[in-house]
Amino acid sequence: MSAVRNGFRIAILVALASIPAIAGPTAFAGGREEGGTRGSTDQRAEVDGDGTVSVTVGGVVFDRSKNGSGGSAGALASSTSWSPPPCWYAPKYTPKQLQEHLEPIWEAGSTGYEWDAEQREKYNARDEEKSFNKDKTGKGYWWASYVNKSYPPGWDSCDEDYFWVDANDAPPANVENAVTPEVLAELAYAEIRVPGTEVTLAPAEATKVNLPTWAWLDGAEFKPVSVTASVEAIGIEATATAEPVSLKIEPGTEDAETHPASGVCEINNGRIGEAYAKGKAEETPPCGVTYLRSSGDGSYPLQATVTWQIHWTGSGGAGGDLPDGTFGATQNVVVQEIQAVNR
Repeated sequence: MSAVRNGFRIAILVALASIPAIAGPTAFAGGREEGGTRGSTDQRAEVDGDGTVSVTVGGVVFDRSKNGSGGSAGALASSTSWSPPPCWYAPKYTPKQLQEHLEPIWEAGSTGYEWDAEQREKYNARDEEKSFNKDKTGKGYWWASYVNKSYPPGWDSCDEDYFWVDANDAPPANVENAVTPEVLAELAYAEIRVPGTEVTLAPAEATKVNLPTWAWLDGAEFKPVSVTASVEAIGIEATATAEPVSLKIEPGTEDAETHPASGVCEINNGRIGEAYAKGKAEETPPCGVTYLRSSGDGSYPLQATVTWQIHWTGSGGAGGDLPDGTFGATQNVVVQEIQAVNR
């Protein structure tokens, strides 16, 4: 009967994919389970007076008030093979809500008589007082799976059926990605947005062959950003914080020298690189590039990538590090020959 159950869930997921998200463009994840039915936690958005949006997605509330912003802001890519959970488990139903959700499905007979009968037995559905753990009302929740709405690899791996967790108890240790402070931190990681990485260059319009080009980032924008994820129903939370640590310059051609030679500009006193000042045209910049050949009628695609160090703190004094994240952008650099003047 597991094939019947899985086929039923997949059909529901396909149907859900066509439903507009309540939270609009700010919602990056949502419920894998059969939607926000009859009071269950699924997805909503709340806007404060200052325009800050807190989004409830898949039983998790994300506070993005300290996140990066702007049209060029984007998500981090892990510097390792690690990736945030593609799906997770969180509280979804009270006993009454689960009953109101499942009984119409059984009555419809869409999952087959045998399967429905097994499910009624599992949830003790014929006992009016104890069915669906009604005798534990207010003392816990039925948990269910949710999925990242971008459907990354592994999105369908959370296939555990509903399970009960008493209030103040940890979820079963054998259920991977059941929300804990650490899992919340990993989910918050996926919600972090960092500023765009277009560097300021001097000369700005076009540089010259063999002339050092200075590169730096706006210090006001490149400061730590963070996202807090919480599950209010069970009182746990975690904050993932990203701090910029370095900028890597890739000139877009082998005919160039980077400064420093590694092309990696470390953050120094809260700044990445140094703004050019008049009179320094012949000096070697602490962060930049010297092109050795003209770009002709075109340009070179300079790639600028910032590495962000990630750490997290959570309920009960939990905390630790997560893999570094990177975010980059490409900008075109025109390199001209220095024109000699014949007299």
